[in-house]
Amino acid sequence: MSVTTVAGIHEVVINVGGVPLSLHTNDPAFSELLRNRYGDFLGEAPGEITFDVELVDPIPVTDDAETLVTLRGADWVLERGDFYAEWNAERRLGRIRQSANPYSIDSVLRIVYTLILARQGGFLVHAASATRDNKAFLFSGLSGAGKTTISRLTPPNAKLLTDEISFVRRIGSEYRAFGTPFAGDFGKPGENVSAPVATLYFLDKAETNSVAPVPPAEAVRRLMRNILFFTHDKESVNLVFQSACAFVAAVPTRRLGFYPDERVWDVIE
Repeated sequence: MSVTTVAGIHEVVINVGGVPLSLHTNDPAFSELLRNRYGDFLGEAPGEITFDVELVDPIPVTDDAETLVTLRGADWVLERGDFYAEWNAERRLGRIRQSANPYSIDSVLRIVYTLILARQGGFLVHAASATRDNKAFLFSGLSGAGKTTISRLTPPNAKLLTDEISFVRRIGSEYRAFGTPFAGDFGKPGENVSAPVATLYFLDKAETNSVAPVPPAEAVRRLMRNILFFTHDKESVNLVFQSACAFVAAVPTRRLGFYPDERVWDVIE
């Protein structure tokens, strides 16, 4: 059962990357919205982390609204025009104030996952990803690099994890990529599966399909440019940098020059 109700409080558990978060709301319509939004990424109660969600009237937000993530004492404070949230990482408790829409909660979840993963040697990164033969492949790039295109070209024997934001978690000495519900222009959530990361590809559009190695220093720079992180807290930023360096040292990184047709998957391994 992915949703429970006790004393009028609805608990919806969202499980991305093996990290289940419980969202508590007293609004049954919002609970149903969450269930429909996260589908295959609903988990079993209780989650490891709990947020109480308070719904307020919609707030107009401009496209350039700034996201602020600051550490105040023991609490992380997450702010944007459309939401305000506090989270105590030690107590694993928090609260969110937002309107009844899925976009704000999506943003809060992404921020919280970046903070959790930073402590575990992982990260969220702007990258499409897919699994084939129990191996995961990441295709990283900024907007327009081709993440959506390569996602649409995913062959039948592969499973798309995401077309936009890849969830990379370090488990022991292994890096695994997990499917996420955070869709980009392709408009489809990924499949809720995972696999060890075999290769990280940096996307470059080209006239022919080709693969070339990327020097470690350049790979770290390009990876850091694409990692999602929202706080300027020095300790947290250093953790992310160390995670990127360790990842590049452990996982092959390649430049993928690709022409947008299905033959590109012939050079992916």
